[in-house]
Amino acid sequence: MLSTKFGVIGGGVMGEALLSRLVAQQIYAPGEVLVSDPQAQRRNWLAQQYGVQVTDDNHAIASTAEVVLLAIKPQVFDAVVSGLTPSNPGQLVVSILAGVPLSKLEAAFPGQPVIRAMPNTPATIGAGMTAIAPGQHVTADHIKTAETLFQAVGDVAQVPESLMDAVTGLSGSGPAYVAILIEALADGGVAAGLPRAIALQLAIQTVRGTAELVQQSDLHPAVLKDRVTSPGGTTIAGVTQLEEHGFRAGLIAAVKAAAQRSKELGS
Repeated sequence: MLSTKFGVIGGGVMGEALLSRLVAQQIYAPGEVLVSDPQAQRRNWLAQQYGVQVTDDNHAIASTAEVVLLAIKPQVFDAVVSGLTPSNPGQLVVSILAGVPLSKLEAAFPGQPVIRAMPNTPATIGAGMTAIAPGQHVTADHIKTAETLFQAVGDVAQVPESLMDAVTGLSGSGPAYVAILIEALADGGVAAGLPRAIALQLAIQTVRGTAELVQQSDLHPAVLKDRVTSPGGTTIAGVTQLEEHGFRAGLIAAVKAAAQRSKELGS
């Protein structure tokens, strides 16, 4: 058995997303990964699917792993971390628990480097966006390690913890807004006479392609919007309706409301 370099406490969807890509990209060998989960069926499946080590003992991870990923539900945080006694000097703890602040994490792991992270659901297909906020004992090497972890499932940005609620409102909750956008575009296509399947295909690829175009062209979205919007044409007619119905203001309000709710839940 290889030494445990990466330990995952909680073998759920996001924990699996990370470990699967870290193993696939050979950042860690399967034998260097240890996953704890209370459900035997889940443990056995992860071991069979990815070749990783599994356990039902969280302490086994806390006492051996060089990096510990907390991927549990926030409401069981206190129960899970009580009694954990890390023995690896400088062990890095990375938490993806929504609403659990660094102050609480650092109180549970005194003196240890702790990084709070907020990934989003597209991470499960390697297209995620993760924001990380370092704690007071974190070094540049720790940040590099965390960036390596989350780059396996998408892009990474470092922010101060004070901005984590805003991150939650934008990229954390954002996939829901985009899903509604895609659904609404498809409904519009159906209303204009398109078959449902074709309307959905057009909507999905239009959103995907436009996002990639904005990213790869490195132009402001407004510039790309203007390039599609010819004088007296179809696009400006549609844009006018979006403005009249508060599309832009609605999205801004949604991000602000979600950020405020995140702040309330974390207090």
